[in-house]
Amino acid sequence: MLNLCANQNRTSMKTTLLVVGRTVEQHFITAINDYVQRTKRYLSFEMEVIPELKNTKSLSMEVQKEKELILKALQPGDVVVLLDEGGKEMRSIEFADYMKRKMNTVNKRLVFIIGGPYGFSPKVYEAAHEKMSLSRMTFSHQMVRLIFVEQLYRAMTILNGGPYHHE
Repeated sequence: MLNLCANQNRTSMKTTLLVVGRTVEQHFITAINDYVQRTKRYLSFEMEVIPELKNTKSLSMEVQKEKELILKALQPGDVVVLLDEGGKEMRSIEFADYMKRKMNTVNKRLVFIIGGPYGFSPKVYEAAHEKMSLSRMTFSHQMVRLIFVEQLYRAMTILNGGPYHHE
């Protein structure tokens, strides 16, 4: 076990989950908010919602991806990680170690991004530093949000020796 004390774990790094469109199903909202609050005990963390595009029926998938405001939400110095099916897969313990390394090396924001319904535009891929996959399976965007915040909380409990993760 990696075992860091919760206070040692606090760095100047802020962690952000950037998502396109709001979560609409109440059971997901409740669960996501629960894990966000739990995670904040260990880490400066927020979930930022980019509004969905309106009136998209006449727009191609490519145009929709280009018009999403993902790039406008990024700040200079952000380390950008796309949650993407083509990204690197990790076990929970490996993700905890990944977060520990990031907390020691990222000075500003570590930004994880869940794209819109059609994925990311080429410009967003260019802006990314890394890609990470939560699974080779496809999940709804609402489920991915919940899975990610649960895994982030799990990683923090692993790093702090909490009883949440069993391995």
